[in-house]
Amino acid sequence: MPKGYWVAKANITDSEKLSRYGKQAEIAIEKYGGRFLVRGGKHETKEGADFSRNVVVEFDSYDIAITAYGSEEYKKALQLLEGGADRMYAIVEGYE
Repeated sequence: MPKGYWVAKANITDSEKLSRYGKQAEIAIEKYGGRFLVRGGKHETKEGADFSRNVVVEFDSYDIAITAYGSEEYKKALQLLEGGADRMYAIVEGYE
């Protein structure tokens, strides 16, 4: 079964909101067995819009990644972040 991934790119507009969001998002990620593969760090945008922050979270399956995003824990994280970042966010199925 292919893994599932959260792929996010963001420009932060409120670092306090991001901090609160991050702590709450970790609860959802841990509950559903997610693992951070990328969480910030150096990057170089070669094509398309540049974002200051990049995150990739791996889950054991695409279905689990979808479930984690729709969870009450993650919904709370999104409420805490509201207005704190401009984001591109995708849930993708891995390649086997």
